Amino acid sequence: MTATETETEVRGSPMTIQQVSRLSGLSEPTLRYYEKIGLIPAVDRDRDSGHRRYHPRVVETIRSLGCLRSTGMSVRDMRAYLSLLDEGAQGVVPLRDLFQRNADRLEQEIALMKVRLRYLQLKADMWDARERADADAERQAIDELMDVMDAL
Repeated sequence: MTATETETEVRGSPMTIQQVSRLSGLSEPTLRYYEKIGLIPAVDRDRDSGHRRYHPRVVETIRSLGCLRSTGMSVRDMRAYLSLLDEGAQGVVPLRDLFQRNADRLEQEIALMKVRLRYLQLKADMWDARERADADAERQAIDELMDVMDAL
């Protein structure tokens, strides 16, 4: 889908669930779930087929939710986000706090992923040293592994 097609679909006529899924990165079951739990409003249906038809305003909300979900934001926080948007100036500080809290959470997850990555690299180093029959390099990798394992 080109940028022009995307722009036309979002601003133009209602979109199908497949189009919205492709545009937002959210699966069709996730879109149905978000509708079921009220995260997005009930979606209009085509009179003839009964298929969902997402209007441009809802599509924009869904695109935002897709971005939030890709960061690992919880449904609870997504609900808070949508609610706070309606509060205008009153919502500014809580929105900032919500995003900062999620940024902090993601930063912690990245730090843990780095430790996990280091663990795997050291395991590869250990097995490489063993293959080369380099006992000193193997021992060094094992010593570092012990430290990393404590961090996991």
